[in-house]
Amino acid sequence: MALFDDEPRKKPKQHEIGQDLSLLSVGELDERIALLKAEIERLEAELQAKGATKSAAESLFRRP
Repeated sequence: MALFDDEPRKKPKQHEIGQDLSLLSVGELDERIALLKAEIERLEAELQAKGATKSAAESLFRRP
């Protein structure tokens, strides 16, 4: 807790690639895994959306 109300509160640190995991608890590791899985799903959805856009553009500009 901050000593004074005007002091910025520290946000919990997000996962950093390559960081030392030995200091994390099992619960913290589970949280990190869930966080990373959600991020992978988000990235895969964006990849699919971009692939669909690319396919649509290619079919539009294909020469007969």
